[in-house]
Amino acid sequence: MKKLVTAAIAALVIAAAAAPAQADSRVQVGRLSCKVDAGVGLIIGSQKDMTCKFIRKGYKTEVYDGTIRKFGLDIGFTDQTRIEWLVFSGSTVDVKRRSLAGTYVGGSSEATIGVGLGSNWLIGGSKRGFALQPLSIQAQTGLNLSIAFAGLTLY
Repeated sequence: MKKLVTAAIAALVIAAAAAPAQADSRVQVGRLSCKVDAGVGLIIGSQKDMTCKFIRKGYKTEVYDGTIRKFGLDIGFTDQTRIEWLVFSGSTVDVKRRSLAGTYVGGSSEATIGVGLGSNWLIGGSKRGFALQPLSIQAQTGLNLSIAFAGLTLY
């Protein structure tokens, strides 16, 4: 868990410093649609399995299994959650089959009382060449509050 926190902090610092320079060189390459298993926040963190589909125009949809881990304030429970990300890559990154496999780090926040919303900001993937939309669309049911560093691994 200590590695995840260190990596998340490093990624946030690097991304914040590099964002203006890279803004013009990023292109949207598709959408990542994920179903996250139900789970319980254990006050200082959580771990949930997920299944995602990477959808690109003109290409066959790819399916990824994954795990999302959070470290920080994470209290409560959620039923199955749906997260939608726009996927960006550097304009020079060749998006090949299974390119999204890898680890992403960043931040996450969500609040749910019955029905809730959340946001996630993650960068990483193969050769650290991908960014998952700075603010994702997330919908869920349950009762929780979470403000945490997040790590996502796609297989």
